[in-house]
Amino acid sequence: MEEIVKVGIDRFRREVRGQVHFVDDENANNLLNDIAKNPHVFVLGCLMDKQIKAERAWMIPQVVFDILGTSDFNELKELSLEKFIKIFNDNKLHRFNDNMAGVFHSGIEVIKTNYHGNAAEIWQGKPSSALVVYRFLEFKGCGIKIATMATNILARKYKIEFSDYHSIDVSPDVHVRRVMGRMGYVPKDASREMAIYKARELHPEFPGIIDFSIWEIGRNWCTSNNPKCNGCPVNNVCKKIK
Repeated sequence: MEEIVKVGIDRFRREVRGQVHFVDDENANNLLNDIAKNPHVFVLGCLMDKQIKAERAWMIPQVVFDILGTSDFNELKELSLEKFIKIFNDNKLHRFNDNMAGVFHSGIEVIKTNYHGNAAEIWQGKPSSALVVYRFLEFKGCGIKIATMATNILARKYKIEFSDYHSIDVSPDVHVRRVMGRMGYVPKDASREMAIYKARELHPEFPGIIDFSIWEIGRNWCTSNNPKCNGCPVNNVCKKIK
């Protein structure tokens, strides 16, 4: 078995259910992690994570709720698109405020219409991983990267059970592709699709099991400049391709 897969499996087995560090703000982080009582907040946070820094994106729901004075779904579902467009633009919440206000409002509408106002129905009942990814893709503005990232977080960190994990792919951002390239799994100029299919080859039962480990290696050790190879957990097997 490839070393990077061993690292991913070991981490998945050792990791206990707990909070994900989305943002530094304690109240916002607690709310994003409260998928039992406020699952819609996690879903809306996922939808905002697009073309801006992740920490800024994940703070958007909390900023909106602070302005509105509520995070209660029953109150949110009554608000108009125009209300959200004004909030996004007045507070410059995103690079694309009109569009992402529409994504935010549409996300609430989908949860209301498709899931009876309870976003947790997206992943309840031990569904297949493909179904959960598909359900995220039904949301406006949600591409495969966000859909698989969200499903992976549910499986890895929140320990949500699925009937299988075959459709949870890696989310091949710059860190993931850089590490996979330097280790020799894909060419250094590999496309996102090449990274995804290589991960499927490495561990078809759960391709995304390597995602967070590779991302963490890329963020902490295998940086774009001056990589810290000596401290890297896969230093002994890395080909160190420049």
